[in-house]
Amino acid sequence: MTASQIGRYSKYIRPISVIFDLLVIDLLCLFFFKELRLNILYYVFYQNFGWFLTAYFIQFYEVYRFTTPVEIISKLVKQGVLFLLIVISFFPFSKQSIFSGNAAAIFLFLSFVLITIFKFLLFYYLKKYRIVTGSNYRNAVIIGHTPEAVQLKELFEVRNDLGYRFLGYFSDKKSNQNIRGNLAELKPFVIENEVHEIYCSLNEVSDPQLKDLVNFAEENNKTIKFIPAAKEIFSKNLKIDYFDIFPVLSIQKSTLDDPKIKVLKRTFDIFFSCIVLLGLLSWLTPLLAILIKLESKGPVFFKQARPGLGEKEFFCYKFRSMQINKTTEIEASKNDPRVTIMGRFMRKTSLDETPQFFNVLLGDMSVVGPRPHLWSQNKSYGKTIKKYIVRHYIKPGITGLAQVKGFRGEIRSNEDMINRIKFDVFYIENWSFILDLNIIIQTVLNILKGEEKAY
Repeated sequence: MTASQIGRYSKYIRPISVIFDLLVIDLLCLFFFKELRLNILYYVFYQNFGWFLTAYFIQFYEVYRFTTPVEIISKLVKQGVLFLLIVISFFPFSKQSIFSGNAAAIFLFLSFVLITIFKFLLFYYLKKYRIVTGSNYRNAVIIGHTPEAVQLKELFEVRNDLGYRFLGYFSDKKSNQNIRGNLAELKPFVIENEVHEIYCSLNEVSDPQLKDLVNFAEENNKTIKFIPAAKEIFSKNLKIDYFDIFPVLSIQKSTLDDPKIKVLKRTFDIFFSCIVLLGLLSWLTPLLAILIKLESKGPVFFKQARPGLGEKEFFCYKFRSMQINKTTEIEASKNDPRVTIMGRFMRKTSLDETPQFFNVLLGDMSVVGPRPHLWSQNKSYGKTIKKYIVRHYIKPGITGLAQVKGFRGEIRSNEDMINRIKFDVFYIENWSFILDLNIIIQTVLNILKGEEKAY
């Protein structure tokens, strides 16, 4: 058995995963939905089409040997949420069918338990298989002997679960015992030793050499990848744009600039806010309105202009927690005399913020994101704190990473605001759906146990 045969078993992983997933959702729907008067042929076609559509957009089956478990979990959660919406959406348009929440919940739960278990068993089996047998590997060489190239080689050696065998450096610029040969010797070596992947340090080759290497890789069915010299820049989110047929690389401000991610986040925002508005505020609002009115004169809701996405102004809604006053641009402090008795309770439990789910539904806010500051704070700190403006790259949120890390409420010093901005920027630059879910869960836990700065 040749090295190329050994290294290519992984090509069967994706078809196996797809077939298993479809068998799971199709067989389980036949079992759990048999009493719902569905036209099962139409439904299975609709379900499979919806599954493939969401899988395509979130790249559900784009799992490689270098994919991390966190990325796999993120893909599973995204697929699960979107597939849930697809399943539920079928029933209003099918007049004869009967929707059963219990059947749908059990169907989706069992489907994703089985799919998750299978996906991780396959993922970890391949890792173990590579480590124990040395099979399912890829031969790799590196052009150049830069610090980045050395780090990559060390990664290949330390992470043998990734399934790479490093065969040597090739360089015209350096000559030492670590270099296997020069660029002229690279091509015959790649052919003779069945090298699968060529990693090229961009500052080690000229433009003509680079073009020649790319042509060689294409002609011989080899994968060529590039190691940038400036990791700090290239570690950012890059996207490629075309001016006519001329490609240009640009750095995205955030993963959330990706249109597919925007759709995912907006879909979740609408879904989650509808649950809160219908399940909580539909009965809580009349109750709180009576209690607010009994204690003090004034409207039930308080609205205030805040800077939003791109510093565009919007009106942020809250349940009124203060006596009517003319100092609303001054944030609340501990034992603030403006806060009513009912207001203290609402602030302590964060119930005063819940009308902002209307803002989410309107599209001015997101469930998770940087908290919208007062205009006075925005103008003051925007001029003095580095990267402050970054928080306006995305929609503000009802809760955020800074808040669950303890930086909520009154700003007593510049350090408080600096720490808040650090977490806001980290959230924007490292967004994931799992991070959003973690923040929501942590927010609920913080409310239940009580927060010192909630006043």
